[in-house]
Amino acid sequence: MHAPASKVAWRLLAACAIANSVFQFSAATAQPVASRTDAPPSAQSAERQDSFYCEERRLGYWFYCERPKPPEQNSPSPAPTSSATSQLDAITATLRELKAKAILEPTPANVTAYIRFQRAQLDRASLFSDVWQRAMWQDPELDYTLQRPVSTLGKRQWQDSRSAERNAAMAQLSERYGLFYFFAQSCGACEVMSPIVQSVASTWHIAVRAISTDGGPSRHFPNYTVETNQRSRMGLEPKITPAVVLWDARTGRPIPIGYGVMSADELQDRIYLLTSKEAGRDY
Repeated sequence: MHAPASKVAWRLLAACAIANSVFQFSAATAQPVASRTDAPPSAQSAERQDSFYCEERRLGYWFYCERPKPPEQNSPSPAPTSSATSQLDAITATLRELKAKAILEPTPANVTAYIRFQRAQLDRASLFSDVWQRAMWQDPELDYTLQRPVSTLGKRQWQDSRSAERNAAMAQLSERYGLFYFFAQSCGACEVMSPIVQSVASTWHIAVRAISTDGGPSRHFPNYTVETNQRSRMGLEPKITPAVVLWDARTGRPIPIGYGVMSADELQDRIYLLTSKEAGRDY
């Protein structure tokens, strides 16, 4: 009877030991679970768990131990700036709208709004004009008045210099060029133009061939000839008199100078320009 009793006692003791170990293991595992369910883990505890999971246990590269990085927040792109042309168009449109509204509804508020906006644009234009002038003063390449002065003193000096250069060129003109002068006896403008052509030609010793388009004489050019289709061969307008044409003896081509009445200075300037200056070059 004693032997079976001892076996039962041993079995009860073993069962108690197993139950005690199970209870302790359950208490140990239940505390982290409760902490995870009761409150979210802090960043420090999460890093400690990752260290245990990835470093101490050495699970290898098959396990994703790196914590996912938060997505980068893209900075908002700056709003596209409108071009200067569109801004200027907007100002013009606003000015027109305010003007139209002030005209159609001439209330004090509408008229005042238009005047204020217009004055602001006038100030803007004045500022632009002032900066424009200052820029030309400081950059000689932009100042056209250095080539063609506008002041009284500068313009007088420029005209004297140009006249001297023109006269020097005109003095050599007779060596290469001659004049064709087309007139008509019935042309009133020819009576004014004939003595001018004669004066310029005699001053610079240029040979003149006067051609009567209607067969009538000229008291300024007694040695005239009657036209025999010369103007058509030169490519000139056949119905307009007086007409002055410069003939280039070296190249054998006509150079039309002009039609109608011209002053002596204008006639000389045209001859000088067409014989001594290239097109597009100021003189």
